[in-house]
Amino acid sequence: MDRRSFLTKASIGGVAAAGASVLAAPAIAQENPKITWRVTSSFPKSLDTIYGAAETMAKSVSDMTDGNFTLQVFPAGELVPGLEAADAVAAGTVEACHTVPYYFWGKDPTFALGATVPFGLNARQINAWHYYGGGIDMMNEFYATQNLFGLPCGNTGVQMGGWYRKEINSLADLQGLKMRIGGFAGKVIEKLGVVPQQIAGGDIYPSLEKGTIDAAEWVGPYDDEKLGFYKVAPYYYYPGWWEGGPTVSTFINLDKWNSLPPAYQAAINTACEAANGNMLANYDYKNTGALKTLVANGAQLRPFPQDVLQAAFEASNSTYAEISATNETFKKIKESQDAFKRDAYLWAQIAEYNYDTFMMVQQQAGKL
Repeated sequence: MDRRSFLTKASIGGVAAAGASVLAAPAIAQENPKITWRVTSSFPKSLDTIYGAAETMAKSVSDMTDGNFTLQVFPAGELVPGLEAADAVAAGTVEACHTVPYYFWGKDPTFALGATVPFGLNARQINAWHYYGGGIDMMNEFYATQNLFGLPCGNTGVQMGGWYRKEINSLADLQGLKMRIGGFAGKVIEKLGVVPQQIAGGDIYPSLEKGTIDAAEWVGPYDDEKLGFYKVAPYYYYPGWWEGGPTVSTFINLDKWNSLPPAYQAAINTACEAANGNMLANYDYKNTGALKTLVANGAQLRPFPQDVLQAAFEASNSTYAEISATNETFKKIKESQDAFKRDAYLWAQIAEYNYDTFMMVQQQAGKL
């Protein structure tokens, strides 16, 4: 090749490339605009595992967009009270929130199905239903009626059944019991004679200490240890049958979601999925040590009596039938979850259950 011809063509190519970069820059800037959103959490910073999922999600979004899309996370109460987070997002007061959908079941019980309901899916099952059973789409069909778009963004795994000032030996011991219990579960446990109380996290300990309430549920060992319930209500019951696998969600104002560039929508989708798995792993790791510490400090572990669990199961099904009779959306989504649950437990009892049971026997024998 003639050297002069090569240099001439190279120079022309360089000018053309430079011109292309000048033309491309505005297009790229338009596709990746600088956006800052506020995310209000329903949790205090002190609950680092559940609050931290929002920060994990926000960091991932920033990393994937070269810092162009920033999500500023605020703890409960700093911008919006924790139990009003979704309302603020729907109204456009803030762009997004990190919360548990069942906090808003009073507006419509269907919200609870996006998180968990008594004797619902466990953590692995609800993730499977959300991601592969059409759950995200079904829930967003409902959320759209509330001016929201939602994605799973955390899961605690099955929770504990709470702290009690006295032992629960039978169903009769629940009669008249005043219990701090959140959301939809209160509607069910009321049928067992319990008097549900909606009390913010910071007010639970003094209420237990003074005897204003007789029992309280929160999350599980890691978070419960921080709040010190074992000092005033030593009996720690399990399992939390109303919290088999609660999904924590990111809610976004629907108009704000629809206005995002597709790349930013993809970033939020990916970041929420990462935070969802990360929170569950975090709790699985931290709950083990926390449970040991609680028992060492005097917490007395107790399983719920079988008559309590059976009565609660029947009361739950009765409640679902009542709601389904007048709420077609709830009925449709609940039936989808139940259909998957039947098959999921068929599979779980084959390999998973037998493997875990064998390994638990080895652990109890001191062989692990």
